[in-house]
Amino acid sequence: MEKSLKSIATNYGLYLGALLALITVLAYAVNLELLTNMWMGIFIMIAIIVLGIISVAKIKQVQNGFASFKQAFTAYFITVLIGLLISTFVSYLLFNFIDPEASEILKEKTIEKTVEMMEGFNSSSDVIAETVEQIESQNQYSLGNIAKGLAGYLVFFSVIGLIVAAAMKKSNPDAE
Repeated sequence: MEKSLKSIATNYGLYLGALLALITVLAYAVNLELLTNMWMGIFIMIAIIVLGIISVAKIKQVQNGFASFKQAFTAYFITVLIGLLISTFVSYLLFNFIDPEASEILKEKTIEKTVEMMEGFNSSSDVIAETVEQIESQNQYSLGNIAKGLAGYLVFFSVIGLIVAAAMKKSNPDAE
């Protein structure tokens, strides 16, 4: 069953990667500002979690309704890992090689949204200026920053994966 677990999780990871890449490319083509939209970010988070859960459910289905915690987490993690790797690779190519100017436009939009949000929280002008300076000094699509972002996303979604695995695990009473 391990081979089918990895096969199923890989397939769902490819589906997730294709979906995330499609969202990125469509947002790039339609309106770059969509990539800084909070609701788009929430939709993407939900899509990642849902595809991870579907992967776990499919594993359970293949195994007659049973999956250990390890199997459930592995299915979820492989799905999310592959999806995020594909999405990260597409973003890296798009904003470093295909259209580097777009990354500068995104940086400006990110600064605008950040300033708006910080003003909404009544942050001091010194704190806002410092934050803007920090954003301006970074290339968010450099290899190092993309790797850090990917690692952060993996940690975040792994914690969610642990919760999903705990909720969806079901031991086979005949196997014990």
